Amino acid sequence: MKVLVVGMGYIGLPTAVILANQGVQVAGYDTNQEKIQQIQQGETPIVEDGLNDLLKKALDEKKLTVSSTLTGADVFVIAVPTPINRDSQADLTHVQSAIDAIAPHLKEGSLIILESTCPVGTTDILYDEIKIKMSDTLTNIHMAYCPERVLPGNIIKELRQNARIIGGVDEVSKQKAIDFYKLFVKGELNSTDAKTAELCKLTENSYRDVCIAFANELSRVCDIANLDVQEVINFANLHPRVNILQPGIGVGGHCIAVDPWFIISDFPEITKLLRKARQVNQRQTAFVISKIKKEIHQYKKR
Repeated sequence: MKVLVVGMGYIGLPTAVILANQGVQVAGYDTNQEKIQQIQQGETPIVEDGLNDLLKKALDEKKLTVSSTLTGADVFVIAVPTPINRDSQADLTHVQSAIDAIAPHLKEGSLIILESTCPVGTTDILYDEIKIKMSDTLTNIHMAYCPERVLPGNIIKELRQNARIIGGVDEVSKQKAIDFYKLFVKGELNSTDAKTAELCKLTENSYRDVCIAFANELSRVCDIANLDVQEVINFANLHPRVNILQPGIGVGGHCIAVDPWFIISDFPEITKLLRKARQVNQRQTAFVISKIKKEIHQYKKR
């Protein structure tokens, strides 16, 4: 089996390296030539414990090659960015470019796995596009969606041990994707359809966004009421079924601030809670800055 991983970022590179260390022949692809050269020299462009050693081992054993030139494979893993545009809608430019790039390299029985965070229905739409595009030459292409769910700084461990949700566009695609992830994932492999898997990924980060928004909004309530929000949270969390998070300056990382918009933009009339949570967390930064300025002003007056 040969695997081509499209996108040598914080998900694609560790995935490629882990697969290569399992004895799988892997090719990594990226359009960033500087990044490619760095990886070829055995240096990772991301800081991740243990990744450098695994990368050098994969390169030394010639199980991993990295290039800006696409090659054929049995399995194509797409792990490219999906940001939001100025209208807070999903920008699938990188995903579409990846699909277009691998299309000439597909063969009978090829499996395409999309790991990039996407709006509900994206995998099915792309699969239909591929079938139409390749209808004159290929009749047996498989596709599945399997979102990443790892924490930067602990990616190597979590890629291997975390449970995965695998959504196929059909039963054969689903089973082929499960067989693929069995190569390196020790965690539970849960199978479903592609749309469900896509929404599960968006749900995970939207849930966290709402919980963070509650804590942040509570901090503003306590500020107006002249109460200690930390004391309120500590006491409230003594209840056996309450677990309020800590307020902060908004939300951290890339995913939580982006993924809820993928649901909101597709279901604008029924996602008022998600939209409000996004607004609360976006405004929290300005609130915290104003608090800091106030403290500085009061300190100077002493």
